[in-house]
Amino acid sequence: MVVTRFAPSPTGYLHIGGLRTALFSYLWARKNSGKFLLRIEDTDKARNSKEAADAILEAFKWLGLEHDGEITYQSQRDEIYAKYIKQLLDEGKAYRCYMSKEELKELRETQMANKQRTMYDGRYRDFNGTPPEGIEPVIRIKAPLSGDIVVRDGVKGDTVFKAEDILDDFVIARADGSPTYNFVVAVDDYLMGVTEVIRGDDHLSNTPKQIVVYDALGFKTPNFHHVPMIHNSEGKKLSKRDGATDVMAYKEMGYMPQTLLNFLVRLGWSHGDQEIFSMDEMRELFDPKNINKSASIYNTEKLDWLNSHYIKNTPNNELAKLLEQYGLLLTSHDKKEILLDALKERAKTLKEMAGLVYEIISTPTYYDQAAVKKAFKDDTVEILTLFKEKITTSEELHLPSDYHHIMQEVVDEMKIGFGKIGQPLRVALLGKMSGPGLDNVMAIIGRDETILRITNAIDRHS
Repeated sequence: MVVTRFAPSPTGYLHIGGLRTALFSYLWARKNSGKFLLRIEDTDKARNSKEAADAILEAFKWLGLEHDGEITYQSQRDEIYAKYIKQLLDEGKAYRCYMSKEELKELRETQMANKQRTMYDGRYRDFNGTPPEGIEPVIRIKAPLSGDIVVRDGVKGDTVFKAEDILDDFVIARADGSPTYNFVVAVDDYLMGVTEVIRGDDHLSNTPKQIVVYDALGFKTPNFHHVPMIHNSEGKKLSKRDGATDVMAYKEMGYMPQTLLNFLVRLGWSHGDQEIFSMDEMRELFDPKNINKSASIYNTEKLDWLNSHYIKNTPNNELAKLLEQYGLLLTSHDKKEILLDALKERAKTLKEMAGLVYEIISTPTYYDQAAVKKAFKDDTVEILTLFKEKITTSEELHLPSDYHHIMQEVVDEMKIGFGKIGQPLRVALLGKMSGPGLDNVMAIIGRDETILRITNAIDRHS
């Protein structure tokens, strides 16, 4: 059975790079009818945040990424780690190192002065003497001193590391007894039955150390897939300004969950030229062997394009519910269909759509002066007054076409171009020159509000 995991540290928000890793892991497990596990790596007690851990779970809920089984918290597994550290000590595969901080600092300074790689020199590797007083020892694992460590990677292929170049006897437990990252990751992945580790390639340098732990404990090594990073348009590491922000901030900005998932699955993975993927298609088609070997480029225009696609293809009832987060209660609005249909083609985000809704349903209190200057001419008051009189006496005013018909009557009677009524009417209704079709706007706000807005504009600018 394929078993994957996502293992974030709750020391900050869940960013999109982490979310992409979670998505890839989720898809591969689901495609293979396997398990997708969630582990919170909260051993760093000084930096852990319950709010950060809760935010990760909130993001998973919003995106619909269901994990299997209970969440594993590393902070609750100290006894398990202690058991395996003792096993390595008993088997002579790890040892207590009594090197003081001052000694370690002096060693590093000497190595740097000699232009050597800074590393522990193994002085306590085979120590049998009397331990120095006043030193709480760390526990170091006996790493191989020579030979190759091969990381068999489903994305990058085989990566060979020379043991003498990258390893020293690294610490697996600190002086206070707390285990270190590379040790607990290996132990947990094995005990949780993880068969496939999909993670960012910034973890590649950790993998040889984790393999040393696997080998020392006699554990089977999982399959690794190290995913290249996400870069900005300049090919540099993604910053908060570029989009490396809290996943839930995307919800606040008005992006839909299916947009974000579709966007991320295409950052580093492809299936032919296909751009739009439903979740069912992602689960069916995803394979880590098709992950690109080079870094992906974050593209805001692509994100907006995808979000526009999903907005256009979302039923209006569902859109109305999504817009509730912006204080809009449109579910029972009698012109909901006309309103949302009029804006679907214009909005890139739900937040932008909410702003456009407010512009339509709110009586203007400000008029763009450049628009007024362009639209209001000597005959504008006469044109708007005639239009107002006609809609006041009209019996049938329900559909956009009803309002459009009366606009056409004014144009025909006064022998004017359509712009002569359209431009000032738009300013009167919306306070500016841009917006959706006027007939739609009037059908949405209704006869009385249309008359009120025309009257206000005439009084203000005549």
